[in-house]
Amino acid sequence: MNPLEPGNDGIVLYTLSTCPWCRKAKDWFASQNVPVTCVDVDLLPDDESDAVAEKAHELSGSRVFPIAVINGQVVVGFSPDKYEDLLEIGGGA
Repeated sequence: MNPLEPGNDGIVLYTLSTCPWCRKAKDWFASQNVPVTCVDVDLLPDDESDAVAEKAHELSGSRVFPIAVINGQVVVGFSPDKYEDLLEIGGGA
């Protein structure tokens, strides 16, 4: 999968390897047994990292991580309630 082109079906999680909220997001998806494509932006080669970081900025309008793209919808930050709503699981309202 090309990390620059999240599909409309599935989940891409843009993260930083050193970000504690990003780790929480990864752990949440794992605990829900939801498959995700994780992209640790800071661990990519420089040219690819810059391009993916710019794409993440375009998607979210900010430089805040994590950024989850769930079925084409963007969620900025660690937000389990929003994840549940978009995935239609659990008790999210």
